[in-house]
Amino acid sequence: MYKKAISFLSVFFLVGCSSGKKPHTIRIAATTTPHAEILEHIKPDLAKQGIDLEVVVISDYNVPNRALADGSVEANFFQHTPFLQAQIAEFHYPLAILTPVHIEPMGVYSKKIDNLKELREGAVISIPNDPTNEARALLLLQEQHLIVLKDPTNLKATIGDIVSNPHEFEFHEVDAALLPRTLEDVDVAVINTNFAMQAGLSPLKDALALEGERSPFVNVIVVRDNELKDPDLQALKCIVTTDQMRAWIIEKYRGSIIPEFSHAENCKR
Repeated sequence: MYKKAISFLSVFFLVGCSSGKKPHTIRIAATTTPHAEILEHIKPDLAKQGIDLEVVVISDYNVPNRALADGSVEANFFQHTPFLQAQIAEFHYPLAILTPVHIEPMGVYSKKIDNLKELREGAVISIPNDPTNEARALLLLQEQHLIVLKDPTNLKATIGDIVSNPHEFEFHEVDAALLPRTLEDVDVAVINTNFAMQAGLSPLKDALALEGERSPFVNVIVVRDNELKDPDLQALKCIVTTDQMRAWIIEKYRGSIIPEFSHAENCKR
């Protein structure tokens, strides 16, 4: 998947760079659900302001921040704040948050049980293998009283930080995008909402447990830090944080996606 994503990006950006960036064009790398859907919805409003929004759909979490840092796109929309902070710390990307947009409550799913109380001794649980989402999954399992972590608030926790696992659960660390495919082979899987929805799962109907709304894992639109005041990007920020957008997200996703933004102060109301 990683090589395919790189290949796709290489072709896209080679074509884009050879022809030159169009005036008033914003290229934004995004995962499919709900990020690209939200962006597609606001395209007409941006077009009215003379801005062409080009959405580059990406499936690999390792690609969009690098693409943004090297100038291949003007923004990305796929990640939550702790993931961004971890990437900046590791790779020193010159990136900044343009605006928070929504929360996608992570959930626990299963095709073998209907209630977490039914988990057997030694049950197999698949969780994301990237640092911030692994911690997020473990924190959710701790909330459900299935395990105990050394620090119950650590957003960088790994399976090595589990200090109590009374039912001897076995953990499989898997690429986040592939977690829905593990449901046939494990007892439960802890899955990011975007990937759950892409797999046809409904967080509100199918999840055995969901994160609460008070989550630090807010999904954000990210830009290069020296372009925060760019007029086109500010227009993007204004349009994606309107009361109309809040109502649209609530109506479309029925609680699976929770709006988490304030309307920008410098936007016309």
